[in-house]
Amino acid sequence: MTELNFPAPLQAALADKGYETLTAVQSAVLAPEAQGRDVLVSAQTGSGKTVAFGLAIGAELLDGDRMIEGQLPLALAIAPTRELALQVARELEWLYAGTGAQIATCVGGMDYRNEKRALQRGAQIVVGTPGRLRDHIDRGSLDLSDLRAAVLDEADEMLDLGFREDLEFILGAAPVERRTLMFSATVPSAIEKLARDFQRDALRIAAMGEARQHGDIAYRAYTVTARDREPAIFNLLRIHEAQTAIVFCKTRANVNHLLARMSNRGFKCVALSGELSQQERTHALQALRDGRARVCIATDVAARGIDLPGLELVIHADLPTNPDTMLHRSGRTGRAGSKGVSALIVPSADYRRAQRLLQNAKVSAEWLDAPTADEVRARDDQRMLDHPGLHEPAGEDAALAAQLLEQFSAEQVAAAFLRMWREGRPAAEELAEAHAPPAPMAPRPQREFGPSVWFTLSVGHSGRAEARWLLPKVCDAGGITRDSIGAIRVKQDLSYIQIASEVAAKFGDFIEITPEVTMRRMDGAPDLDAPIERAPRAPRTDNRSEGRKPAPRAKPAASDEGHKERVKSARGGWVPDDVPAEPRETGPHAAVKSWKKKSSADAGKGPKPAWAKSKPAADKAGAPKAHRKGPKRPA
Repeated sequence: MTELNFPAPLQAALADKGYETLTAVQSAVLAPEAQGRDVLVSAQTGSGKTVAFGLAIGAELLDGDRMIEGQLPLALAIAPTRELALQVARELEWLYAGTGAQIATCVGGMDYRNEKRALQRGAQIVVGTPGRLRDHIDRGSLDLSDLRAAVLDEADEMLDLGFREDLEFILGAAPVERRTLMFSATVPSAIEKLARDFQRDALRIAAMGEARQHGDIAYRAYTVTARDREPAIFNLLRIHEAQTAIVFCKTRANVNHLLARMSNRGFKCVALSGELSQQERTHALQALRDGRARVCIATDVAARGIDLPGLELVIHADLPTNPDTMLHRSGRTGRAGSKGVSALIVPSADYRRAQRLLQNAKVSAEWLDAPTADEVRARDDQRMLDHPGLHEPAGEDAALAAQLLEQFSAEQVAAAFLRMWREGRPAAEELAEAHAPPAPMAPRPQREFGPSVWFTLSVGHSGRAEARWLLPKVCDAGGITRDSIGAIRVKQDLSYIQIASEVAAKFGDFIEITPEVTMRRMDGAPDLDAPIERAPRAPRTDNRSEGRKPAPRAKPAASDEGHKERVKSARGGWVPDDVPAEPRETGPHAAVKSWKKKSSADAGKGPKPAWAKSKPAADKAGAPKAHRKGPKRPA
């Protein structure tokens, strides 16, 4: 690694970690053409991107073998999730351990005051999530005026989570002369636009073949019946017995449901979802790293960017929504040269969707039946027979082993060993026999109609003609079946129909299909590729188009009480002719709006208009109304 010419403390840190050679992405960012330049890097997950950008920004941060001293940050790393940000900070801590670097984290869910104190003490490298970083900048606790390098890790995921506005704010607070490095698993058009906005003359680096299937991941698709979806997941976990496995679900509710089912069956599992606090998520990840839990059930958001040691199995309990999500999920395994399995659980109703998903992701998967209970038990027995304890000499336990054989028979000892071996292991699930997946749909062969004659009909779109309406009419008029009719094309004012030559004589040169529709023989074939010409919309002829007020509506005759009542009910009260009409309210809330307007007018907001109906004379004189309580009668 010395030929790559990067600082000695970083070389020593890599050697202590057991690095013998650099990965492809790490070598690419240290190439001479990338020195000091902005870079846009696409590489598969698990390819060492964190160490790559840690090495790439070393020249901007180090003065010889030591970190440049100062109170303000020199480098900023932005990650989409809390777990990934903390993971990046851990990687940079061991990489820069020999340089005296101070590293601070700013992530949501952690104590803001502790983060502020760490920034005030002076941190050369800051790692955080977009929302919390913006919060620190707003409050004045994070000053980026001396920033020399900014890194956007998992840039595509940050855009998917809607952090573009926060990224623009954060990078806008940094000097323009900074160096900007963007790392992303995929580079869609949105990422390219982001690079154009935030980078200058960026070098594009595609390491390990962008969008190529990871060579260390075996993709498998298991067909199951709808009711066997969860039992199939349990059997997969049992037959693999992975050191660590992760099961992806679509929603938090699905995560909680599956966690309860698996815990009841004896699986050591934890959950990761957005509803958990940062402390709960940290404890869950620590349990997986310590071995106290072996299965993680997670949503896509919670599991972005996490790196779990020994993760050998990824199960898609719910199919991913798109190919990028599937590749990102699968990339949690098969990291740093280790092998892994990505398993899709495919109910029969989702078979076509799974096929399209794999095809669009350019992934070749092996289609299998889910493991049965007998297969799980057979694998358990084989693991027992292969256990190292049965193939090693007794050693210090020879005396106790002899005492067991003296006191019990060999059959009893073996049976006890079997019971102890199986104790605590989740039972295998019985599955129904799944139907074989259907073969891919073959394209429909093109129909060869043969010799034919074209006819024209005197009706088209303007007469509301449709092929399904014309077909039986033509068949009845000629006494033919629909097999003798080929294409039907409906145009604006007429239609074309193709009739087989052997029955065309039944229609002659002219025939009346209905009293309004006639059919005439054509000399050749029509031009079916010509665009449909629809009649232009007639211009408005009312006087509103000329900017004049509409003519007043005539008042109905006094004798026409029925019409008058209808007008009253429709307009909420009679309005004389000399009052301009208000704009008509439309939409589902029109009646409510009209009622509100009328109620506000009746509430006495302003003087009543002159045209408003006056009270009856009897009412003015104080005559009692029928619904009011009159004066008491004298005794």
